[in-house]
Amino acid sequence: MTGKSTRPLVITAIVIIAIVGFIVYQNYFVANTKHTTTDQKAVVIAYQTGIDPSKVAQADGDYERDSARQIQWKKFDAGSDVINALASGDVVIGNIGSSPMAAAASQNLPVEVFFVASRLGESESFVVADRAKIKTAQDLIGKKIAVPFVSTTHYSLLMALKHWGIDSNQVKIINLRPPEIAAAWQRGDIDGAYVWEPTLSRLKNNQGQVLTHSKQVGEWGAPTYDLWVVRKDFAAKNPEFLKSFVKTSLKQFDAYQKDPIAYVADDNKIHKIAALTGSDQADVITLLAGNDYLNATQQQQVLQSVLAQNILDTAQFLKSQAKVDQVKADYKDYVTADYIELGD
Repeated sequence: MTGKSTRPLVITAIVIIAIVGFIVYQNYFVANTKHTTTDQKAVVIAYQTGIDPSKVAQADGDYERDSARQIQWKKFDAGSDVINALASGDVVIGNIGSSPMAAAASQNLPVEVFFVASRLGESESFVVADRAKIKTAQDLIGKKIAVPFVSTTHYSLLMALKHWGIDSNQVKIINLRPPEIAAAWQRGDIDGAYVWEPTLSRLKNNQGQVLTHSKQVGEWGAPTYDLWVVRKDFAAKNPEFLKSFVKTSLKQFDAYQKDPIAYVADDNKIHKIAALTGSDQADVITLLAGNDYLNATQQQQVLQSVLAQNILDTAQFLKSQAKVDQVKADYKDYVTADYIELGD
């Protein structure tokens, strides 16, 4: 009698436990599904067509694989466009030069530099048309020169003119994006341009001669950098993604620096860089050699002690040219080395 009377109670208890367990499991599953969905939201990144070894990692999908995150890559033609996309929130990470970074920080855009893509050299050059008969710097007076305004090449152009003792008002400087520069060159509307790839190669291959380049301008006291910047709100929530991004980039930098000859001898790598940037394969090897790619220790040194001052110097010069309205006392809050990990 006792066994028969307690059996329904035991069965009822088992059913209740099963139901409670199912509800707990469902709540856990839903919560974790939501968490996973949030974590896996695509990271939208703006890139440009500068030449550097990390383009191989981008082409191979290494950034996605190493971070276990989806990435949506958006191509832009100029740093000013990237700044606008960062400001609107359309992208959370962007590739820009030190000059547009100075302009953005001066306007209080909540971004920070977290990685140096390169210290720029011959990959950004001032090319003049053979038809313009410009043999020396003084021949630039009265000529029409195109450049994307508030870009690294704009800054380099102005600093080159200063070095040569030529007032910028003595040259007609017009604001064109790289694709527009290529079209204007083809029509014969401009006498020269300070620009980067792939437009640079197109000008050189169409009766253009290099008058100077950013490595030379840097040696005159005005170095420029190609940078990766991030919105501060995204950085605060995604530090591990940024560390992964840096680590993936440094793998390619280190591989190139270890043996540049062997690196560029790999046709597959050169093809990937050319395809992603729109450059001619024949030019990629020379352009890779034209920039400096910093290892982890060098990254930390530049980010901690050099770059903020460089941005300040750039901002002060841009203000003197009426390209920005204000300059901050310093720019340390716009540069971080927090995502550079040494000894890995």
